[in-house]
Amino acid sequence: MSRTFARTELLLGEEAMQRLQNARVAVFGVGGVGGYVVEALARSGVGALDLIDNDTVAESNLNRQIIALRSTIGQYKTDVAKARIMDINPDCRVTVYHTFYLPETAHTFDFSQYDYIVDAIDTVKGKLALVEQAQAAGTPVICSMGAGNKLDPTRFEVADIYKTSVCPLARVMRYECKKRGVKRLKVVYSKEPPVRPVKKSDEQTVRRDIPGSTAFVPSVAGLIIAGEVIKDMIG
Repeated sequence: MSRTFARTELLLGEEAMQRLQNARVAVFGVGGVGGYVVEALARSGVGALDLIDNDTVAESNLNRQIIALRSTIGQYKTDVAKARIMDINPDCRVTVYHTFYLPETAHTFDFSQYDYIVDAIDTVKGKLALVEQAQAAGTPVICSMGAGNKLDPTRFEVADIYKTSVCPLARVMRYECKKRGVKRLKVVYSKEPPVRPVKKSDEQTVRRDIPGSTAFVPSVAGLIIAGEVIKDMIG
């Protein structure tokens, strides 16, 4: 028994740990939610991780993203996450893509090579393309719904997209998934009504306000997602 994952093996067993070691998981979006997904999967012994994100660490990420430190500002989030994984488990095979997943970049990825897909990206178009591509390849996928403008980490639930409520992003996804004939989709979402930010962010754009976020809400969503991925992969 490897000392690195000895405590995990005590709970999951040797066979399950071997499955995780042989597994390859792609995480799309390595921010507030996705960063914690990556961290938990690496610490659970997943043998190969593909990290997809084109963003760099910013000072405004320091309040909530596990990869965000003063020393990592300006670096690609995927590169920072890879360095963390290598420091946790040097045997993990990590592939990074400095790209945003959008319908225009979907052709870059062969989803049939993955054992599981995690969607932690922000755009509805990207999420829908990702779900359709994953399901076409027969690869399990789990999606993160909205974690911004929330304050209660206990309100997260795991459900099929058609059983969700309250979450504005889940409402849009339900509608769009139904239009596209998506019959089922596993998601993590919050039943907490969105909190209205106290004031507009200095980073707001003409099109939308930047949502408020905390250290203790996106992290919980990410850890729940990672737990679901592990449970599904070990059966």
